Amino acid sequence: MHKLYSSLFVAMIIISMSACKKDDDEKPRLDDGVPTTGTRIQFTLDSIFLYAKEVYYWQEALPTYSTFNPRNRYGAISSDIAAFKKELFDITQYKLNTNGVPYEKPISGEQPRYSYLEKKNSTTDRTTSTLASITAVNIGGSVIDLSTKAEINETKVGYLTIAAFKELNSMKTDIDEAFDALAEAGTETLIIDLRSNGGGYVETAEYIANQITPSSLNGKVMFSEQFNPILRSGKANILKNQLFLDAEGNTVTLNNGQLATMANADFSEKGNITHFSKKGKLETLKNVYFIVTGRTASASELLISCFKPYLPVTLIGQRTYGKPVGFFAVNIDQYSVYLASFLIRNADGWSDYFDGIPPDIHVTGTSSYPLGDPRELYLATALNDISGKSSQTNGLSLKTTAKVHAESESFANTRQTDVDFVPIVKQHFKLKE
Repeated sequence: MHKLYSSLFVAMIIISMSACKKDDDEKPRLDDGVPTTGTRIQFTLDSIFLYAKEVYYWQEALPTYSTFNPRNRYGAISSDIAAFKKELFDITQYKLNTNGVPYEKPISGEQPRYSYLEKKNSTTDRTTSTLASITAVNIGGSVIDLSTKAEINETKVGYLTIAAFKELNSMKTDIDEAFDALAEAGTETLIIDLRSNGGGYVETAEYIANQITPSSLNGKVMFSEQFNPILRSGKANILKNQLFLDAEGNTVTLNNGQLATMANADFSEKGNITHFSKKGKLETLKNVYFIVTGRTASASELLISCFKPYLPVTLIGQRTYGKPVGFFAVNIDQYSVYLASFLIRNADGWSDYFDGIPPDIHVTGTSSYPLGDPRELYLATALNDISGKSSQTNGLSLKTTAKVHAESESFANTRQTDVDFVPIVKQHFKLKE
């Protein structure tokens, strides 16, 4: 028998539910019949559902608390974490797309396509499964150095491979060196290899986007984040139970002396727009090619999407994973729950790549050549398209101008279930004005 749980965690949830019943005009009404007593596990089960009712992007598809009845549904599952994960999975299967399939239909098993739950203070680094590396190369008729023009049909071409978007401070020097080299070479067409990039830190993807972009796009929309109507209207009062932290991870005190909570965060559309702000010296870019596979996801897809309204973009390879949603942590007792909470849209408002972004030129198969070798299948296809050829690239060589990471191309047809995708987790919010 579980002991009755009466910690601050439970008290805060009860306060939130009671407050919502007192003012229906200003606060979304939570379901009647939510128990105010129970065990620790029961309160966690309740909380997962109640947060989803206000924070989940597709919250409108969820039933009432009394219909869902999490205590009855999952209370008999012996493992606590198994019960919580099963509940989260069921929550994510309500909203259907136009084909009648859940947006979060799993690739396999009962793991939602996007949302997830984990123990708080987990030491897992979701970007360590792939090596974050940068290779900048010039392409020409022979091995060249930076002072030599590299051209295909009079077009200067550069190649960059990025295996993951790790923390910016760990990659910034390599990024700067790579783009300085590309700028010095007068690169006009850039091939960016994201075939194994499952995502990572948005800050790093943004920084790379600002290296790629010409100064003429300064101030233009890079991407925006759209939350559900309850969050946008500032009525997700259950978030009063989540502390607001600044960029350094510190609490913030409001003018009234109270600690800011996530209920004070700005979830409006206007307050969640990221604009281009040029970094670096590269100003000559006219075309961008992306090499992609089913392992290309999350922040990688964001990088692709944000340039579609502004530059000619060509995708080489296979359909990407399809992850146009982001998350922020909701802390419930010992767990952090990451519900798909916002839609990521480019300047045209486009975000419809739940099934992945399709390639313009489809490529499958493997190659014995390392990444960066012009004979490597995917890179050769991009070079052929640039040159207008349909056969294997001949007479092209590469010279490294920044830190090199070459690896065999052995993952072209890797199943999506074999990949540890890195979600877009929003960590820094602004307070409402």
